[in-house]
Amino acid sequence: MHYFTYKGNELYAEDVPLEALAREYGTPLYVYSKNTVLRHIKAYKKAFCDPGGILCFALKANSNGAILKLLAEEGAGADIVSGGELFRALRAGISPARIVYAGVGKTAEEIAYALKKKILMFNVESGEELEMINRVAGGLGMKAPVALRVNPDVDPRTHPYISTGMKKYKFGVPVEDALEFYRRAAGMEHILVRGIHQHIGSQLTEVAPFRDSLEKVLNLIGQLRAAGIDLTHLDLGGGLGIRYSKEETPPVPGELASGLLPLLKKVSGLTVIVEPGRSIIGNAGVLLTKCLYRKKTGEKNFVIVDAGMNDLLRPSLYGAFHEILPARKERRGSQVADVVGPICESGDFLARDRRLPIVKEGEILCVMGAGAYGYSMSSNYNSRPRAAEVMVDGDSHHPVRKRETYKDLIKGEL
Repeated sequence: MHYFTYKGNELYAEDVPLEALAREYGTPLYVYSKNTVLRHIKAYKKAFCDPGGILCFALKANSNGAILKLLAEEGAGADIVSGGELFRALRAGISPARIVYAGVGKTAEEIAYALKKKILMFNVESGEELEMINRVAGGLGMKAPVALRVNPDVDPRTHPYISTGMKKYKFGVPVEDALEFYRRAAGMEHILVRGIHQHIGSQLTEVAPFRDSLEKVLNLIGQLRAAGIDLTHLDLGGGLGIRYSKEETPPVPGELASGLLPLLKKVSGLTVIVEPGRSIIGNAGVLLTKCLYRKKTGEKNFVIVDAGMNDLLRPSLYGAFHEILPARKERRGSQVADVVGPICESGDFLARDRRLPIVKEGEILCVMGAGAYGYSMSSNYNSRPRAAEVMVDGDSHHPVRKRETYKDLIKGEL
């Protein structure tokens, strides 16, 4: 569900026409709908958190300060994977007691930073990482709260680049090795065993992989309890998908909860954590871009726009589908075309072989579902300044990130 809809012939973000935003702020431009974000947060809170669970937003999806401040005001925590994300979360007012730290490559400096800020726990991915956390905590005279990220070897049936729950990928500890890992952790002087963590991938469109993974994790929890290792937190991870195309029908948070709660009732005394990212912010953001030129070569039509793979990498990196809509509907014919950007790469495209209304030079197009992994994965490739970002709230709007300038491109260079 989102609040980007046509009113008459104009495409709106809530009560603001997108063409007006493009005129005022320029393009490429990321536009976020505040009330879409709030709607999604409330859906997760109702599904998982009303009984006392914790919602930890995955900052890798979108780390804009205004988005994070909105989440903090709603009581959300954060799922982070770097010291920089911890800095952003704390700056936005997110409580460190609601922050979990994942990722396979935490440095000693990042670990110390997180310990000093008293985060909820580290989601540990390897034995050597556990040893490093123990050493750093010992140097600070502290105990480090940890959970083990378990790799349940469950196929999430998603793109391989965003699949994380199978043995052939770098994440987590194999579930069959986890009991011995926990025994080892429990014997460390500066480690406090607090929880267990799973996360099998991103853009999942079925409940079944979540259930399969959780069943393996719950079986492990039973073994841990039998061995005298009691946990306080169960981190279910994130990964729920959104609808990028008409063919995708991912479950909503309530449906996911309905599929998992019967299993969760089999264990007691655990605080449940969920880590949504894309499913909160994905459909709450769009990317506006302007048609620069049209081009025909042989049998191929091209719509050349001012947003490229440096602005939205997902189509080039994953072959991802994003619906593209005109900001203004008109009676016209259609054609099959590639929507491409100005980057000097053949892989620079937003859509391939897409049937679209015949686009005019100067027309504003709207790339839907761009709120997650859009700006957060953007770059200055080809020395292109990054886009501006705007938040819409009803009939009002305000910038939440200025457009970069050429001078910003050389900031820090010597």
